[in-house]
Amino acid sequence: MGASDSWATTAVTGARMSAVDFVLRDLQQAIDAGIVRVGERLPSEAALAARYSVSRTVIREVLRSCESLGLTVTRTGKGTFVVAERPARMIFDGFSAANLMEARPYIEVPAAALAALRRTEQQIETLQNLIEAMDAETDDKVWVGLDATFHVTIAEASHNPVFANILATIRTALAGQSGHLNVLPTRRAASNQEHRGICAAIARGSAVEAEDAMRFHLDQVKDALTESIVDLR
Repeated sequence: MGASDSWATTAVTGARMSAVDFVLRDLQQAIDAGIVRVGERLPSEAALAARYSVSRTVIREVLRSCESLGLTVTRTGKGTFVVAERPARMIFDGFSAANLMEARPYIEVPAAALAALRRTEQQIETLQNLIEAMDAETDDKVWVGLDATFHVTIAEASHNPVFANILATIRTALAGQSGHLNVLPTRRAASNQEHRGICAAIARGSAVEAEDAMRFHLDQVKDALTESIVDLR
């Protein structure tokens, strides 16, 4: 890791704090000081555990805390990357980007699966019409509204009022996050394609495929958000 090779050479010993608190504080200080730089990938869980002489369970808790603070983002299959020197405050309608991305998979993935099993023909038609409208739309603000409506409609198609109410509550936040990601030149076209995959799985009535398609979409959103944060530093 270059300049960070000397970082965290002292094991957790004699500190009157939990191992999680010790490691979290040390890692935050290293990031704040620029020893671990924005855009840099952190060592693996195993490497961090060895470096600090703690268990991997401790490291997982530390990484969860770092992501909740907006310091890092974990990208599936790629590792954990530093995205800010200090706790991030990228806020969309009162919700941080980190909090949104932490929560959405637990809401939208199961909602998509239930939508595949419970959707009406009218709801499928609505989703398909939204996709066509997004493909044709040239106004970014209008597209962002259609994007949020697409996700809310899937939650409604789950016929679980809890999922529907949650998505309705965070609708403005979803639109704000989507608008932020429109600064990436290829993201909108990719999102349209991912939406088509989700809709097709729901139309086929495949809960497993709908889950997979929504999970893939949210992973791509998370990756794009990470890239945008790093690019804006």
